[in-house]
Amino acid sequence: MSNKEYLILQDKVRMLTNSNIDSAFIYTNRIGNSSNNFHKGFAAGAESYLFQIKGDSIKSRQIYKEAFIHLNKISPSKEKRKLNAYLLNYGGLSDWKRGSFSKALDKYQEGEKLSESIGDQIQVVKFKNNIALIKGEVGNYKSAISTSKQTNKILDEIGYLFSKEQFSINKSNVNLNLGKFYEDYYKKNNGRTELLDSAQFFYNKAVIYSEEMSYNKVRAIMNLANIYYLKNNFIEAEKNYQSVLIIAKDNDFENEYFKTIYNLGNLYYFNKDYKKALIFLKKVDSAYYSKKNNQMEFLKSNYYQAKIYSSVNNLEEAAKHSEIYLSNYEKSEFKLNKEITEVNFKLSEEGLKSEMYKIQKGYRYKSMFNRLTISFFLILVGLLLLLVINNTKKKRIAERKIAELTEKYKLNEFNDLSVISENYNSKEIALKNSIVTISLEKEKEILEKLKILEKKSYYLKPDFTQQYAARKIKTNTSYLSIIVNKHYNKTFSGYLNELRINYVIKEMISNSIYRKYSTQAIAESAGFKNAVSFTKSFNKRTGVTPVQFIKGLEKNS
Repeated sequence: MSNKEYLILQDKVRMLTNSNIDSAFIYTNRIGNSSNNFHKGFAAGAESYLFQIKGDSIKSRQIYKEAFIHLNKISPSKEKRKLNAYLLNYGGLSDWKRGSFSKALDKYQEGEKLSESIGDQIQVVKFKNNIALIKGEVGNYKSAISTSKQTNKILDEIGYLFSKEQFSINKSNVNLNLGKFYEDYYKKNNGRTELLDSAQFFYNKAVIYSEEMSYNKVRAIMNLANIYYLKNNFIEAEKNYQSVLIIAKDNDFENEYFKTIYNLGNLYYFNKDYKKALIFLKKVDSAYYSKKNNQMEFLKSNYYQAKIYSSVNNLEEAAKHSEIYLSNYEKSEFKLNKEITEVNFKLSEEGLKSEMYKIQKGYRYKSMFNRLTISFFLILVGLLLLLVINNTKKKRIAERKIAELTEKYKLNEFNDLSVISENYNSKEIALKNSIVTISLEKEKEILEKLKILEKKSYYLKPDFTQQYAARKIKTNTSYLSIIVNKHYNKTFSGYLNELRINYVIKEMISNSIYRKYSTQAIAESAGFKNAVSFTKSFNKRTGVTPVQFIKGLEKNS
């Protein structure tokens, strides 16, 4: 495959990822059939995200690993780093889809630095855009808005680097994001209508830049309709929703189509036009039963249908729909996320559930319902108390361990590893499982040279292994292993890990800047190859994780 053909197909994949997944797969397959590892790596990265969009996390992770296999076959170059950044972006998008916002943010930040190092400003814009979205997900709207405005400014400055189509895509995305951040910010600060005005401004700009992108255009118009709805301008809201229905249907955007049907049912409900409301809400139910998608709209549709039938005193239908709402809510695969947005969503849904239970009272024994409700909350309170007590206990243990280590540092008790045996009465040492012996003089020489390596901090090198140390000391690994075991009562691996962890502890206690490094950066500074092995070693040595240790130090500083 020629590079020109590859770039054309690459753009097609990006254009279709959010609007037509099956077509995007066709193009990634064509790219993947190339014999070029650059092409194969990009195709695998894009496919990993496409599988995640479809909800296949296992396949997504598997394909993502394959992408890095292709990447590792490529010789170091600027193009290799560029592909690495692409893969970090796709990996971050997949993590985001899984609800792992912190993992996604790590990949985006790493990708942004990588792109900046090679001067790839186009990719920097994409990473900044995604970082802003993560900030919005966790409710940090001010920071999200600031980052997006910064991205908008960069886009205008480097617009000449983009094709007209690419520039419009990026401007459309940034303005859509800004509108969403202002809209969500308004929902957290109800009453600040200027936030809605800002959201409307940016959604209008998104419509302008989305003329050639039907998917973005549908999203922008739908969001504009939502703003009109929030402003109680129901006539304009209805017009925009109806416009979305036409565009979405023409382009087979099923998700947006059914969301808009629900929005219209919701709008008619609040205008007390119950006949129209029921027409659209029942369409939502039909769509869910036939395709099993848009579950959230399906749940809320039954909630409003229950409310409508309750208001017209049709208690049988009201009970039927409230039962559908409750039973499907309980079986729903939606789970709480640690992030703020999901927590707030759960709290709002609890309010809806409370109203549904009121409708059910006419069909259940009141006393039985009350007893069950009280029992549930008593169990919940008990579990929460146990959780608080357990967390408090763990916190105290961690604080005590941190205090002990800090005190040892002040007393200089782990500046170097202590030799546990100073008995040199014997003339020679017999090596285990060997008839070979080593003289006392040779033993002392090896030990002294090992101490010199310690003082020169050789152990911080990633390649400081038993073989490396033996070569530096000019001995063999068997002698070195026996001497370390005798004098430190440790394997060489245990001896090396303790030196490195002691170094990290000292740096964390004495250097406030060091504490601000990421876990991966701290691991690398001490010679560990990755954050996972470092965290395990640190926890084994101290009884707490690096993050807990740093938090404890910051608290006491």
